[in-house]
Amino acid sequence: MAQKPEDIIRDEVRALTGYHVPDSAGMVKLDAMENPYRLPQDVRGQIAALVAHAEINRYPDAAATRLKTVLRATLNIPADTTVLLGNGSDEIIQMLMLATARPGAVVLGVEPSFVMFRLVATFCGMRYVGVPLQPDFSMDADAMIAAIEEHRPALVFIAYPNNPTGNLFEAVQIDRVLQAAPGMVVVDEAYHAFAGRTYMNRFGDYPNLLVMRTLSKSGLAGLRLGLLAGHSEWLRHVDKVRLPYNVSVLTQLVAEQVLQHQVLLDDQAATIKSERTRLHKELKRTPGIMPFPSDANFILFRTAAAERIFDGLKHRGILVKNLHGAHSALAGCLRVTVGTAEENDTFLDALRASLA
Repeated sequence: MAQKPEDIIRDEVRALTGYHVPDSAGMVKLDAMENPYRLPQDVRGQIAALVAHAEINRYPDAAATRLKTVLRATLNIPADTTVLLGNGSDEIIQMLMLATARPGAVVLGVEPSFVMFRLVATFCGMRYVGVPLQPDFSMDADAMIAAIEEHRPALVFIAYPNNPTGNLFEAVQIDRVLQAAPGMVVVDEAYHAFAGRTYMNRFGDYPNLLVMRTLSKSGLAGLRLGLLAGHSEWLRHVDKVRLPYNVSVLTQLVAEQVLQHQVLLDDQAATIKSERTRLHKELKRTPGIMPFPSDANFILFRTAAAERIFDGLKHRGILVKNLHGAHSALAGCLRVTVGTAEENDTFLDALRASLA
């Protein structure tokens, strides 16, 4: 007799709700922390020429040697570290957990934070422990240390700045976690382009430190390229669970080319930061809206009528992220990506109309 899914699929997987990506056709898309600016025509022409001559009949360079060299130079990755690449940060998170998923192993993080930390832990059969943030979304370092002592986690993830709250934790608190953790501590710097703070220069202080980055927030979300930097003693083992050829020919070629235009990417990030400041001021002066400080390319804000405002924005063609109900600390919260000046103005007009 054929078995049913409940006889085969793990209970914790069947209990999950899949990561939902809403349809954004025809919408002003401000829900996914993407860079709203396309590359200039001349750069797109360079990419087109590369793609035209790409040997897509061949497998990619499995080690991505040239791309790693470019990444080291543009991201100031220390020469004495190892670099591991993934199909976005999500695959790197999965690799780390696959490599450490001993029976009973624990992943520890703060709550609320990047949802994939908890989801991937479940996929990989690890137990996730989330330590609540303070009401102002700052880290409770004492609670983190207590949780580390109790659970002895194989992995600790710290998003810096944090997603979805947007704030940077104090370095002294992260240092305490690095000193106390028995295993690897991954500092996720997905929003580094908008924060300017990094642990990439702290490997000499902490042998268990790993720094994760992505190019998704810098205008290359469609390439799906993430990276992990750290000491070889850890990453040489994590690399063993990386699937062969996980970074495509086109991703390698296009990323190498675009990274030659780092000034362009920096200018776009500066424009986004300027718009973030303006958008935060406008939200702050809007009755019924309480925005939180942000060092990322998005702003979390609270309103008494989150569901109604979300629906009102969607009805007016604006897609933001509804976090109400995702976590008790996010009650009444919506998250808006910083768009172009025109997109931000359209969002603000729609928000005020939805509040009326």
